[in-house]
Amino acid sequence: MFFEDHGIEEKEFFQSFKPVNNTFPLHFHRAYELIIVNEGELLVKINQKEYVMNQNDIAFIFNNQMHEFKTMDHSDISIVIFSPELIGHFFMNYRGYVPENNVIHLSKIPDLNKLDSIYRQKSFLYDICSALVENTEFVPVEHSTKTKVLHKILLYVDRNYKEDCTLKAIAKELQYDYPYLSKLFVQMTNMGFTEYLNHYRISQACYLLKNSQQPIGEIAINSGYNNLRSFHRNFKRITSHSPREFRELP
Repeated sequence: MFFEDHGIEEKEFFQSFKPVNNTFPLHFHRAYELIIVNEGELLVKINQKEYVMNQNDIAFIFNNQMHEFKTMDHSDISIVIFSPELIGHFFMNYRGYVPENNVIHLSKIPDLNKLDSIYRQKSFLYDICSALVENTEFVPVEHSTKTKVLHKILLYVDRNYKEDCTLKAIAKELQYDYPYLSKLFVQMTNMGFTEYLNHYRISQACYLLKNSQQPIGEIAINSGYNNLRSFHRNFKRITSHSPREFRELP
């Protein structure tokens, strides 16, 4: 998946994607992320704060901010994932802080395909940094005990979703009571762990369907489903399409 492991290695990188009508469940990563709305409407949740984004809105998500997004009706978006090292001066100045408001609006979004050199990429990113600094205040990062535990659960899912990933296994790994983790997870994500895991796996499958030539059965396995019937049932329930239909969507 395009989020997986991004920004773990400390080097300069810049990658962009253009998902249509996409939804992705709660996650976080070391990299910075921009979510740019080209058309339509997108609901973005960052550290439990909700934003309804429209055309030319950009969400600037800092490293390790928990976030998720959901298409309201229709959305054409661009996602940019880049390392903090690419904007090292900004990263060092605002390390340990997050924006009070992660969303800014631009009158015009540049063509990401033309950002074909590291200098153009840095110029674009520093323009976004400048707009963010001019439009919001920054507050120190505060991680409650519950947030830290949720971070650990999400990280476990990110690393183990292809395997037999259960909350009981996580509770054993983290040395917490299973009932406590189950209650905390629902409280902080508004869904049960199994439902979250299915959404996470199906999101991985959506990406592979659009960005690889892997057969559907292989994608099911690579998304954590050993049972093809369960994969098709969950895919249809979550996306309203069969995997084959989704792959053929424009």
